[in-house]
Amino acid sequence: MGPGGPPPADLANAEIVDYQAIEGDGKVRLKLKDGSTIEVRLEIMNVLRAGHDPNTGLPMYVVQSATLIRLVESPKEMRKAPLRPGGGRDGKSLPGFG
Repeated sequence: MGPGGPPPADLANAEIVDYQAIEGDGKVRLKLKDGSTIEVRLEIMNVLRAGHDPNTGLPMYVVQSATLIRLVESPKEMRKAPLRPGGGRDGKSLPGFG
């Protein structure tokens, strides 16, 4: 945060807080200008209560999450042929990650 924002949370004494989703499924679909459609989902891993804000006395929370992105659709002209093993690349690398 910038100047004047809350101090960083002290996670040494933070406690995990159980939660229940009360609205939404955390997914959003986006239509991109290149014609592709992606789905973005926020996966909540943990919610931690990390003490109280010294200025307001309100509880401070830290949310540990991961953003998952899935390609739903893409135009045929955007696609390339997949890499084939033994195509001159390092044999140890995974196809599609080289």
